Amino acid sequence: MKRRDFIKATGVGVAGATIAAPAIAQSTPETKWRMTCSWPKSLDTLYGGAEIMAKAVAEATDNKFQIQVFAAGEIVPGLQVVDAVQNGTVEMGHTASYYYFGKDPTFAFGTSVAFGPNQRINQGWYTLGGGKEVLNEFYKKYNVISMLAGNTGCQMGGWFRKEINTVADLQGLKFRIGGFPGSVLQKFGAIPQQIAGGDIYPALEKGTIDAAEWVGPYDDEKLGFYKIAPHYYYPGWWEGGSMLFAFVNLDKWNALPRHYQAVLEQAAAFANQWMIAKYDQLNPASLKRLLANGVKLHAFSPEIMEACFKAAKELHAEIAAKNASFKKVYDSMTVFSDNSYQWFQVAELGYDSFMVRHSHG
Repeated sequence: MKRRDFIKATGVGVAGATIAAPAIAQSTPETKWRMTCSWPKSLDTLYGGAEIMAKAVAEATDNKFQIQVFAAGEIVPGLQVVDAVQNGTVEMGHTASYYYFGKDPTFAFGTSVAFGPNQRINQGWYTLGGGKEVLNEFYKKYNVISMLAGNTGCQMGGWFRKEINTVADLQGLKFRIGGFPGSVLQKFGAIPQQIAGGDIYPALEKGTIDAAEWVGPYDDEKLGFYKIAPHYYYPGWWEGGSMLFAFVNLDKWNALPRHYQAVLEQAAAFANQWMIAKYDQLNPASLKRLLANGVKLHAFSPEIMEACFKAAKELHAEIAAKNASFKKVYDSMTVFSDNSYQWFQVAELGYDSFMVRHSHG
């Protein structure tokens, strides 16, 4: 075959090159986004998750798709992330969905509700159990789409100036607590306060609040709560396995090339896995240091746990009766969670219980 005939048959040559190049360029356009966070930079697990995600996107696209990360307060306050994404001030944000339950209680589910599933069950529901679909159907009303981008695991119950032994001790307690579960504590006379992470210590120091919860030993030690409130309680029954989200403006998401959408989702999944591992790495040593500094560790009493569980279920039923979106998500999560716990009590709980009894350190 003559060279001229070969070029004609294969489409290779100058003409072929000039056709292929624009197609490649169009699939990898130069894209620069901004991501605002609910976290201060000092919290290198939470803020670090956002940074890890942005770095993964850049590396996967040879720096064609760049995301600049901003800490709480640099563009908008920490509790206004979804608003900024919704109205297009930024293309995306990294936050906890339950901060926005004031817009609609359904926002609570993305991160955690009182006595909700543990980390693995929560993520199993979101990823493969229909959670992502029902949540994004709801989030669409606010012009955002979610992707899982972090998890704290089961959180601690918080820092208190004095011991909390009975339900009566909750009366009048000014307690910083994130999201919807504060409504459960209101039933017992507590006064919930939703305060962004970087503002909690000053509020505790000034006596504006009596107690505060955040995440767990590593982050809590960094924020210094033990210096003011020495009683450290567990478990954080309002956050059994809290998911954190990267929310993306829906219009910006739809305008992305499919390749970039896939990269963004995979980067979020990587950040999620990294954050779980990071907390598992850091929390044990932090708890030991806190105890060595005189922190008094307490379990919430059975009385408090049972009373709060009952109040939470009543509250969820009340909201579900009048909010169709809440009911749809709640029913989906509850069915998945109940089935999963029946399995968890067989192998997981049995094995973990045995290993805890034989652990040392």
